[in-house]
Amino acid sequence: QMQLQESGGRTVQAGGSLRLSCKASGDIYNVYCMGWIRQRPGKEREGVAAILLGDGRTHYADSVKGRFTISEDNPNNRVYLQIDNLKPEDTATYYCAAETVDGTLRYCHAGVNFETWGQGTQVTVSS
Repeated sequence: QMQLQESGGRTVQAGGSLRLSCKASGDIYNVYCMGWIRQRPGKEREGVAAILLGDGRTHYADSVKGRFTISEDNPNNRVYLQIDNLKPEDTATYYCAAETVDGTLRYCHAGVNFETWGQGTQVTVSS
C-alpha cells in the first residue's frame, strides 16, 4: 500500500511564493505519474499539475500555467509544487496524488482521477 504525505501549506500574502512537498512511501514501485489537486472553498476539486516520473514531462491546468511548477526528487521519493505570485483565489486544500501503471489513468495529466491521494495541506492567501 502507498502513502502520500503533503507538507508546506501555510498562510501567505498575495504575491508571495510557496513550495508544497509530497513524500511517497510504501509500495511505490509501480507509480508512473504524480499530481497535485486542489479544492477551493465552495468549488469542485481541480487537478492543477502532473508529472511523468523519470521523464520529467509536466502538464498544467490552464488556470495555473506560468505560476505553478511541479517537480520530482526521485532519490527521495518526493514531488514538489512551487507556487509563485500567489493570489487569494489560490486559497485551497492541496492534495498530492499518485497513479500506478495498473491504474485507470491512461496518460499522465492534471486531473482528479488518481488512485491514491494524500490527506491534503491547507494554503491560505491573504490579500
